[in-house]
Amino acid sequence: MDADDTTTVPPRTVRPLDATTWDAFEELCASSAGYPSGCWCNGFHEEGLTRDASCNRDRKRTRVLSGTAHAALVFEGDRCVGWCQYGPVSEIVHIKNRRRYDATRETPLPDWRIGCNYVRAGHRRRGVAATALRGALDLIAAAGGGRVEGYPEPAGTVPAGFLFHGALSTFEQAGFERDRMIGKHRWVVTRTVAPVR
Repeated sequence: MDADDTTTVPPRTVRPLDATTWDAFEELCASSAGYPSGCWCNGFHEEGLTRDASCNRDRKRTRVLSGTAHAALVFEGDRCVGWCQYGPVSEIVHIKNRRRYDATRETPLPDWRIGCNYVRAGHRRRGVAATALRGALDLIAAAGGGRVEGYPEPAGTVPAGFLFHGALSTFEQAGFERDRMIGKHRWVVTRTVAPVR
């Protein structure tokens, strides 16, 4: 048993990404080697990514402060250890395998999309992604609910650090159902979230 196995983990809480949580989100992004330190979870937005990490950070901050970027942040104590990006279709515009998605779509566009589901290295395989996804669904319910789509891949098809869209099993455990495949491993999954009354 290593030292990590005997360490007490602080209780987890979920908070929305906003001006009050920006610093914790910024620390998580900046501390990551590679993704998301360059992306800042902008790849799904209309303006997309640039090759300049500071520009991507500034774009994300502008969106957060204007209320046009949404995510459920998972905290262990005061430290942000993961997030689940979500938003309406007008906010989460770009998705992987878009041509196949459009060619096979038989239903109206969803009300909400799940974009990125990221967990800090050292905290993976401990339920953080599931907590983040549940947090996003709770925030969606508070915002009026509706039909939600995600675009996960089965765990094991790519390394855990590259499951940016989340693991298929995590979505299924959260009540999503498989709709169709749009890539070699990528699924469209859907779930309807009731509004909080």
